[in-house]
Amino acid sequence: METDASDSEHVVPFQLQFDKPIASQVKIAEWNPEKDLLAMVTEDSKIMLHRFNWQRLWTISPGKSITSLCWRPDGKAIAVGLEDGTISLHDVESGKLLRSLKSHTAPVVCLNWEEDSELNNTENSLVFEDRTPRFFPPAPRVPRTPGVVTSEASFMEDNEDSYRQLSNSSYQRFNILCSGDKDGSICFSIFGIFPIGKVNVHKFSVPVPNSDKTQHLLNASIYKVALSKDLCQLIVLFSGDLIESTAAALEADKVAGCGMHGLVLDTSVFGKRKNELHQLAQQASNIEDLTEVIRASLSVMSKQWTDAVQSFSQKFVSLDTLITDHALDSSPQEEFLSLLGGARTSPAVHQFLVNTLGEAGVKRVSKLVCGAGKELQRVVHDHLQPAAEIIAFRMGELRGLSRWRSRFQVIGLDETLVAHATEKSGMMLVQVERFMRVLTSVEQQFSNFFNWLLKCIKLLMQEPSDQLLPYNSELVVIFLKFLYNQDPVRKLLDPSEVDHPVEADLETMQRVQDLVQFGGFSDTEYLRRTLAKEFQQMESSFKEAFLMPFTTISRKIHVVDLLPLFPLPSLPLNGSAMIPLSISYYEDDSEANENNFNDYICFQVPTESLSDDGNYIGIVRGFMHDQRNLKRGYSTLEAVLLSMPAGYNCADLSLYKDTQVVLLLNGTTNTPETPGDACMMIVQANELPFVPVSQSRDLSLWKMHHVQDSSVCLETENEKVRSIPYSVVAPLAVSATRGVACVFAARRRALVYILEEDEDEVLETEA
Repeated sequence: METDASDSEHVVPFQLQFDKPIASQVKIAEWNPEKDLLAMVTEDSKIMLHRFNWQRLWTISPGKSITSLCWRPDGKAIAVGLEDGTISLHDVESGKLLRSLKSHTAPVVCLNWEEDSELNNTENSLVFEDRTPRFFPPAPRVPRTPGVVTSEASFMEDNEDSYRQLSNSSYQRFNILCSGDKDGSICFSIFGIFPIGKVNVHKFSVPVPNSDKTQHLLNASIYKVALSKDLCQLIVLFSGDLIESTAAALEADKVAGCGMHGLVLDTSVFGKRKNELHQLAQQASNIEDLTEVIRASLSVMSKQWTDAVQSFSQKFVSLDTLITDHALDSSPQEEFLSLLGGARTSPAVHQFLVNTLGEAGVKRVSKLVCGAGKELQRVVHDHLQPAAEIIAFRMGELRGLSRWRSRFQVIGLDETLVAHATEKSGMMLVQVERFMRVLTSVEQQFSNFFNWLLKCIKLLMQEPSDQLLPYNSELVVIFLKFLYNQDPVRKLLDPSEVDHPVEADLETMQRVQDLVQFGGFSDTEYLRRTLAKEFQQMESSFKEAFLMPFTTISRKIHVVDLLPLFPLPSLPLNGSAMIPLSISYYEDDSEANENNFNDYICFQVPTESLSDDGNYIGIVRGFMHDQRNLKRGYSTLEAVLLSMPAGYNCADLSLYKDTQVVLLLNGTTNTPETPGDACMMIVQANELPFVPVSQSRDLSLWKMHHVQDSSVCLETENEKVRSIPYSVVAPLAVSATRGVACVFAARRRALVYILEEDEDEVLETEA
């Protein structure tokens, strides 16, 4: 094991496990919360997954700039924020894309995925069983397009098991994926797949403590978001301006404070209504997945049938040309009907059947068209119909929940909208049944027509006569009259035909209207709509029904408190990478904390933010619960400033377990010509002399100014420090569950340290 020369005379605090070169500089790194896996994002936006022994498992490139990354709490999926506002979820085993959500319109600069810390075993918990697997086989997958290789097909095909695990929330503890973008928007998704809320910090009015005044946020750029363990509050760190919410102040653009702020949002609806939201997300997310199955099925069927019918038309269009060339005043259908009735074969038809089409041509076209018909029936049977049936069942489950108003109306599950969507899912089932009947009939008539043509060609090639014996087949007559130049299958499938109504006889329509009084569909015009049109209306009804909970939850999220941390004379340009920040929650059994968790916010204070231009690290705790305790007459908000050791600057920091802070420090004398000098230090935060900080009327009074006089000077001799023989850069990746840290050197090296080794063990290993 490697040792530093400077450490040879005393105990080395942290064991260096690896010192490896890397091909590209890393800009984001996060340890898996459950396994010894490290996810890294390089400067060229590639995602690499390594084991603790530095074995690379996979590398993927989304093709877009990556701006953030986080793990699902169980470590089985990775959420990746992209520059275009997309959040993509990837499987931990292979890196395959599982799902993409376009929740933002600006770069996603931070992600936080938190699960409920309480087990659902209390008396008030709503026990929920997904009953669908009891009545239906496993949900159908998206059909594959013939001729498309696996890697080019739908995102679910190669990773079906992982995708189903992602979608099946029955086996997950309730969790929320929170994402913040560069423009101040914050989005919330249940299980990372079902959007349930969105807010923008610019639209909040911030109450001034002990005053009836409010302030607005301007030019806010989010740096970090962190949900509490009970999911009831969200801490947001952002840079921006505060302006008084008065007409005079707004007109004069009177800025109260430009700098770094902390914001607490009340998200208690997630904690209080987690059982109801769990059920809603379980049903709605599966319905959305099955909707995609129907969409893909319709697309695949439309393409296959259109291609087959086009091949048929291309083969038979030459008959029109021959009829014109022979100056015949008839249509292809009339010529075939004459042939069917035993009339003399015209020269045009004889030439077409014997020379142009031929026996091989008929067989080829028959195989294409009838094969497409059989394939469409398979898609309906294996994909479309099962998806429609399960959707109808799940919508029925949601309809039952929506009638439980005391529990579900508060989260926006509207009974009227859900009932309408349920009816639309029933209409979709009827449309699928009708389409199957039409498809089967058309395929049979095509098959009968081709068989007749094949017999005609064989007889014409064997007999010198140009006259055939009459062939009695009503199906051929029906085909020639109604299907030769018409395509009822395409009309039902093609999205371009949605505005063309389907003909329905008056007697059938009257029966549909009579069924309304016996509980039939209230919309009696559904038989005049195509299958594609019905799908569009069903999907629209789903979006409307699921938008109501989204809107309702969004309105329930509001500001609780705001904390100005330090001024920023010149705002950073590149987001959170410019200022090291970390938020964590630790167990706290004090009487002042009812939720058993206390929040710690750690950050580097820019040198120009304080009066003495010192090099400081700030730590604030108790922010999340301070507003509640202020109403009781006391404050739990405390802060402390740490002055960096002489000759060092903070490159990055991370809150560690047991209220520890890991600091990554760079030597101030480092030059490009030298390897560099750095160190890693652990500070026990709860042993520091925190100073109480009171809320004031004036939000422009920065809290770090209040504790500047009582700052604590850190010394490398007095702390747990490990020297690093390189110049280091952010990020610092620390795993609280594994007790390891990964440090990246400026010269493209990765160093992995074990943070929790006994000194005797370290000595034995070093020896």
